Amino acid sequence: MIELPFDTAEIQELIVRLKSVMAQEEMDIPDPGGNPSDDEVAEMLQETEGDLSRDEIRQEIESMNEEQQDALVALFWLGRGDSDVEGWAASVALAHQNHTGGVTDYLLGEPLVATYLADGIDALEESGALDPD
Repeated sequence: MIELPFDTAEIQELIVRLKSVMAQEEMDIPDPGGNPSDDEVAEMLQETEGDLSRDEIRQEIESMNEEQQDALVALFWLGRGDSDVEGWAASVALAHQNHTGGVTDYLLGEPLVATYLADGIDALEESGALDPD
């Protein structure tokens, strides 16, 4: 059985927030023109100055201890297909070995991070290897 060092419900919430943030684009068009009512919708998906979502995610990941961050990276790798459930312990060990403090930048630098984390959790659950506690 694999026992994750964090609550899967908390990671599911993180995944939802990551999906929201990763769907946003940086605002790079100062005057979009066109129909103002259409422009309002586009701005909702653009990052604006003062938008704390990405910073909040960054703080949440950085507040995790090393064991949790290593498991998060291993979960990401599992979901991306770089490892499998049987190699979980080796993936966590590799994440720990490569842990240089840049976990947040590493994960946020991947546009599909939320999908890969969700797929990683799904793989653990489907294999029956995830400790239900």
